[in-house]
Amino acid sequence: MSQPAFYYFDNNATTPIASEVADAMIPFLRDGWANPSSAYRIASEVHRAVEGARASVAALVHADPREVIFTSCGTESNNAAIHSALMTQPGKRHVVTTAVEHSANINYGDFLKRQGYEVTYLPVESDGSLDLHLLEKTIRPDTAVVSVMWANNETGVIFPIEEVAALCRSKGVLCHTDAVQVPGKLRIDVKSLGVDFLSLSAHKLYAPKGIGMLYVKRRTRFQPLVVGGHQERGRRGGTENVPHIVGFGKAAELAQSRLSEEYARVKGLRDRLEETILRTIPHTFVNGDRKNRLPNTTNIAFEFVEAEAVLMLLDQVGICASSGSACTTGSLDPSHVLMAMGLTPMRARGCVRFSLGVGNTEAEVDYLLGHLGPIIQKLRDISPLNPEHPDNDRYDIEAARAKHERELAEAVQKEDRVVAA
Repeated sequence: MSQPAFYYFDNNATTPIASEVADAMIPFLRDGWANPSSAYRIASEVHRAVEGARASVAALVHADPREVIFTSCGTESNNAAIHSALMTQPGKRHVVTTAVEHSANINYGDFLKRQGYEVTYLPVESDGSLDLHLLEKTIRPDTAVVSVMWANNETGVIFPIEEVAALCRSKGVLCHTDAVQVPGKLRIDVKSLGVDFLSLSAHKLYAPKGIGMLYVKRRTRFQPLVVGGHQERGRRGGTENVPHIVGFGKAAELAQSRLSEEYARVKGLRDRLEETILRTIPHTFVNGDRKNRLPNTTNIAFEFVEAEAVLMLLDQVGICASSGSACTTGSLDPSHVLMAMGLTPMRARGCVRFSLGVGNTEAEVDYLLGHLGPIIQKLRDISPLNPEHPDNDRYDIEAARAKHERELAEAVQKEDRVVAA
């Protein structure tokens, strides 16, 4: 049996489209191209397909189909939820979120601050967990919404959303959760969670990019972010992306059907990968709460190396992994998530995320393990930050760290000046 051209361990960034999903989409790329809002028969068939997919996505989160709004992506869903919470409560101009949200949400919070809103970014503990007592103290009479991710995309750490939502209800504050990383990994029941808004993105679920979903709890006032036609019951303008919606629906069905089996299988692979790395590669540790996280994710710090160098050498042997969110690739800054957890910039830059999915196998984990150790050792052998460097008597390790930090800070400032110009 021929080996694949690459070994994919970056499923928190995106996932391949499942063959069943592609098969469901193809008829609507070839023949089912009618506008679902039109009155003739072929359009009615397309409309039924859209509503069938809506029912499947609603079933995935245990919602009423009327509570599901299709969007273009998770980012739009998140923006729409916070936008609506602010627009429907003009007297409330305070938003609470966390310092470890996806960069898209952090950036939207910064945008709101420039518009005159007040945004509080809650810190997290060293294991990435959320302090609910601090959250309770932070909520004010003018707080419009608390927006907290359910599971972190970099560490996999899970926040207690049911408790967050209960706290919000007791304070009369709307609650939104970014659940983009959760489908297919954990069971979702919006009724049990008690949230007012919940966001999903199809491409994290073996469906295509360019389609997302926002759950809006029934009777929650909603002000659209995208204003236009009557689509989505007047809550999101724009002609529906039918093939992608159909693909999303099929992916939701698959996620429902294989959740229990895949949870145990993928967790077993992740645990074996993680435990072997910790046992065989010295100076490594796991970032985040190891007991309360997604079953597929591990974020590992490798001392005395740069993650970007690790990823480059892994890529040369066909292994795909990441050092953080795909949406921040190219940034010179260390991970804001890891920095919020108290890691130093140097240590944060040595962290690699491995996120497994339905396509990963025991053989692929073995392949990764066979290459990772030698790669880390190769990089440490030439690293002046390594205390065991053959020339370490010529180096002041702390001075080398400080010099490295200064150079990176200068590079970041230079990049900012270029962007500003």
